[in-house]
Amino acid sequence: MFSVKQHLSQSEIAFKRLCNCCKLNPSEASESEEKIWRLWLVLVLLVSVVPAEIGIGLWSHSLSLQADAGHLFSDVSTLGLTLLASWFAGRPAAGRATFGHGRVEILAAVVNGCGLLAIAGFIAWEALQRFQTPEPILSLPLLVGSVLALIVNILNLTLLHKHSHNDLSFRAAFLHILADTMGSVGVLVEAVVVYWFKWWSIDPIISLLIAGFACFSAIPLIYRSLEVLLEYAPRSINPEEVEAALQLFPGVRRVEMLRIWEIGSGETALCAHVLIEPLDAQKREQLQWELKTHLVEAFNIQQSTLQLSSHTTTNLVPLHPLLKPSLASQIYKRE
Repeated sequence: MFSVKQHLSQSEIAFKRLCNCCKLNPSEASESEEKIWRLWLVLVLLVSVVPAEIGIGLWSHSLSLQADAGHLFSDVSTLGLTLLASWFAGRPAAGRATFGHGRVEILAAVVNGCGLLAIAGFIAWEALQRFQTPEPILSLPLLVGSVLALIVNILNLTLLHKHSHNDLSFRAAFLHILADTMGSVGVLVEAVVVYWFKWWSIDPIISLLIAGFACFSAIPLIYRSLEVLLEYAPRSINPEEVEAALQLFPGVRRVEMLRIWEIGSGETALCAHVLIEPLDAQKREQLQWELKTHLVEAFNIQQSTLQLSSHTTTNLVPLHPLLKPSLASQIYKRE
């Protein structure tokens, strides 16, 4: 008799073994591969346009275009860090890393957000200096550079948008590119204004707008990442509603020590002590299955640990140290 494995190619078998080792099903593994492929493509596009934008920015004497080029250069390091975090987060849970390495992506999001704030501060400082000594700007090279950067940024936004809602590291990269896109639009407007009106002061104004938008994007990202690291409950889940929903099940008296937290992006865990009425083993097992199923269907909590108990632990008064058996035996031995 032929087994199912004999009908699979060697590549399919290896792929399934890899998924089992990483505790991923094939769809999750293919989604992870798609994320990495998209990040690599965005990285290649950025590396190809950064030298051109830096050269055009120096040629046209535009601070805003140089700031946008510097922001693009920081995006290269940001995406490199995101790729490293994605690879590290995909490693299987082993040893002391019982939850896996998903938090590496959260740490990468915090670093990316702080880097975005640092870049915004540098751009703002240079823009304030440029207000005091405005420089003539060449409009045509500025226009070419802004259009080139805008095309690349739109392509990158299209590549990153799919996973930017449920992955913090992808969201960090998406916000970086979004800030670059707004900067490119601002530089494009600057090129038109300089060409028609010769108004040099618009260059530091656009630079300040780019810096402000970068800060506006970075602060919520950092705050959201810190919520995960501090093990807050996800914003989409109200712990009081979860507790009330569990207590509605027949046989449940009370829910105690309810803990809800995020392990990583889109991965929520729950543990609780559930006080129930006295039930036989079969009914207890059925109740536990119903509770976990409801957590998945109603709140999308995939990982839950429920301790069912039909009695409460009474608060015992601690004995005086002299009355503890261990200490009393030592006293008797000495006598």
